[in-house]
Amino acid sequence: MGKLTKFFNDAVEEMQHKVTWPSYSELQKSSILVLVGSVVFAVIVGAMDFVYDSTLEWFYNQF
Repeated sequence: MGKLTKFFNDAVEEMQHKVTWPSYSELQKSSILVLVGSVVFAVIVGAMDFVYDSTLEWFYNQF
């Protein structure tokens, strides 16, 4: 039980004193970058899905 307590105490100490937290402006920039990247990825995947669906629908209607 002592090892578990020591682990949690060390983890809290490390989070308070050794971790470098981003500033608010850095956090905003990173969040915007992730949001834009996610939207771009979603549009690309959506376009690929639309093309594949249309192609397969055309192919199946040929028979």
